[in-house]
Amino acid sequence: MSDHADSAARQRRWRLALGRYAERELGAGQLSYGDQRVDRAMDYLYAREMERRGMRRDKSGGGRKGSLDPTQLSTLGWLGELRELFPRSVLETVQAHAIDNLGMTDLLRDPDVLDQLEPNQNLLRSLIALKNVGDEAAQAKIRAIARKVVEETMQRLKPQVLRALSGKTDRFRRSQLKSMRNFDWRGTIRENLKNYDAQSQRIVAERLRFFGRSERRLPWTIILCVDQSGSMLSSAIYAAVMAAILTGLPSVDVKLVVFDTSVVDLSSEAYDPVAVLMSVQLGGGTDIGGAVQYCETLVTQPTRTVFVLLSDFMEGGSAARLVAGVRRMASARVKMLGLAALNDDGTAVYDHQTAQRLAGAGMEVAALTPDRFAEWLGQVMA
Repeated sequence: MSDHADSAARQRRWRLALGRYAERELGAGQLSYGDQRVDRAMDYLYAREMERRGMRRDKSGGGRKGSLDPTQLSTLGWLGELRELFPRSVLETVQAHAIDNLGMTDLLRDPDVLDQLEPNQNLLRSLIALKNVGDEAAQAKIRAIARKVVEETMQRLKPQVLRALSGKTDRFRRSQLKSMRNFDWRGTIRENLKNYDAQSQRIVAERLRFFGRSERRLPWTIILCVDQSGSMLSSAIYAAVMAAILTGLPSVDVKLVVFDTSVVDLSSEAYDPVAVLMSVQLGGGTDIGGAVQYCETLVTQPTRTVFVLLSDFMEGGSAARLVAGVRRMASARVKMLGLAALNDDGTAVYDHQTAQRLAGAGMEVAALTPDRFAEWLGQVMA
């Protein structure tokens, strides 16, 4: 590449990065038609922020062709442009930035606009936080988006949970759940003997066989106690999905409790994660000790009960009451797990001092992804 071409390419990248406010210094002549579409789409989003900082939008279009003026875009048109111009990962990032950082909550008020949004966990978090925005039609669309994201999450997690919790290996049953732990290598060899290749002296395994898992019959109670403070939203989504999956297991009684400074028992809705998420009230203080004290009243068979506290352990109430409640349940031989909150990149975010006190009172404390949590449950209930 010549020095001139390299300089032009560098200038183009800076022009797209800085937006229309760099047009006077860098010019727009080097932008192709496709570049201008990208520039317009980004300007529709970020010019709002620049205007809030006191920079004026040039209503005349600054010499642009009218068809590419961002003022000509509607919200629906803008979303359509994003879908055509960017891959899904970029679309989701821009969409989340528009709602969470730039205050474009009008995206959530119009049912037609909601139809165009890309369903994903980032969007679901925004919808839950702003679920009371909009009319009844918009609310129905919000629930439909929530159900789609929840169903996709359940499809991903359910096989992992079933493998972890469906009982010990049963060598007389076959399974469609493919796991190395269930692999039937003798059966696989027998099944594929007809595919023996004499030249290479190998059996070509066209069909793999796996053992089934025997169902557990002894009843267990699993109490999920979920912190609904604002920082816990991502974890609350997974908790709602996990509760629904566990509710469908034989011989498992699920109790679902959410809390901030008050306690709400959602056990009757545990089978429906969308109803649970639409019931979550984010923000406010946190009284973990009060929630633990309530959950203690739900324990009827301590040795067949698993208590899971999903929280960042940032106690706003009495830490002494919290520790005492955990110690009482642990002494009664309730299986105890403190599940630390994870942020969007999977990093644990929690109060280490409180976590250490709970561990000293008899609670296991860990930061686990949903699949690892299922494995932990399987080990405890084995």
